[in-house]
Amino acid sequence: MGNNPLGTFLPLILLVVVFYFLLIRPQRKRQQEQLQMQNTLTPGARVMTTTGLFGTVVGLQDEDVILEIAPGVETRWVKAAIGRVVTPVDGADADETDAAQSVAQEGVRDDAHEDIQKDKGEQVTETSEDGGAKDSSTKQS
Repeated sequence: MGNNPLGTFLPLILLVVVFYFLLIRPQRKRQQEQLQMQNTLTPGARVMTTTGLFGTVVGLQDEDVILEIAPGVETRWVKAAIGRVVTPVDGADADETDAAQSVAQEGVRDDAHEDIQKDKGEQVTETSEDGGAKDSSTKQS
């Protein structure tokens, strides 16, 4: 039986082909999409940086982006630091705000009720959703 050089290198060739299609090609596609997104930024776009900072694009200068991160607070970033453009969902902000306010009000109402029971000398029963555990770090004694 002779050693076939093609049979010896075939597993190595298959390994390179598999790496190309599973790792290299998808990574290049993601890089191209990221670069295209960064090059099509326009003022007024809401973005998130790669570090997780949210801001609004207010200006573009060469390879830099000027982001407004709070009213009147502008910072300069390299375009490569922009991770993604955030597209707000219609009505999502209002719904999230309403939900957060109702949860906060419910927590205040429960704490006030508990304080009234303690003042009257009544026993306080734990009925919270987290198994009765209360966070005492925010309560004053």
